Amino acid sequence: MAYIDYYKILGVDKSASQDDIKKAFKKLARKHHPDLNPNDADAKRRFQEINEANEVLSDPEKRKKYDQYGEHWQHADQFEAQQQQQRQYGGAGGGGYWSSAGGFSGDDGEFSDFFESLFGSRGGRRGGRSAGFRGQDYNAQLQLSLRDAAQTHKQILTVNDKKIRITIPAGVEDGQTIKLGGQGAPGINGGPAGDLYITFVIPEDPVFKRLGNDLYVDVPLNLYTAVLGGEQVIDTLNGKVKLKVKPETQNGTKVRLKGKGFPVYKQEGQFGDLIVTWSVEVPTHLTEKQKELFQELQRMS
Repeated sequence: MAYIDYYKILGVDKSASQDDIKKAFKKLARKHHPDLNPNDADAKRRFQEINEANEVLSDPEKRKKYDQYGEHWQHADQFEAQQQQQRQYGGAGGGGYWSSAGGFSGDDGEFSDFFESLFGSRGGRRGGRSAGFRGQDYNAQLQLSLRDAAQTHKQILTVNDKKIRITIPAGVEDGQTIKLGGQGAPGINGGPAGDLYITFVIPEDPVFKRLGNDLYVDVPLNLYTAVLGGEQVIDTLNGKVKLKVKPETQNGTKVRLKGKGFPVYKQEGQFGDLIVTWSVEVPTHLTEKQKELFQELQRMS
């Protein structure tokens, strides 16, 4: 559709009031009315243009669209729907697949380019092309145990009926989100696919407490070993280890095992520490003989 300046047709400025437009229309319509200009094709054409201009400019809503979109004002609702869709599928301006310019210009600006992409070229100067929109991003949650999160492993995730095989790096944290580019909704009209954002949910482990890359564990220790010293086997994420217990170890004593904690995310071969807290257990259900021995120790102290 060729650009028609309705203001110019009626001989008024863009700032003209509704009364100015009404007066200009009546004057020109009377002058070019077909009844007053029989067999005058030019007058008939001018009369049609005047009516078309008045139909648009005398209607405040149509005039607003015309002022903003110019020759494409009739497609304004479609354009605004596309804008809304584009925002929904990734945010205005995201991806640079189309842009709009504020206000209308009769020249070939970005606005005109955008509408040509939607509705075809003007005057055959450009090949019609569809506007591409980025696909919608997907968000998903994936629950892992602490032990699963400590190992790099592959897992199949189903998102919107689509199975996606992913590799989960060791060391991910509870609440951490990673992005898989291009795994979201397909793009529209040739636009790129959206992304998939996966948030990890790692419930508390019944044995280990994680703080950063360090692990904490409470280990029961019998009173005799605590007093006399000895050895105690404990669990780590990677198996069992034997620790030496110093004589006269107090309840709540902590021992740090370097490199026995949680793997550091995306840092191969690096680990946090394991902090062991000894929980000394007081013996119960003592025999009479055992009670006598404790009483003797009490008298000696």
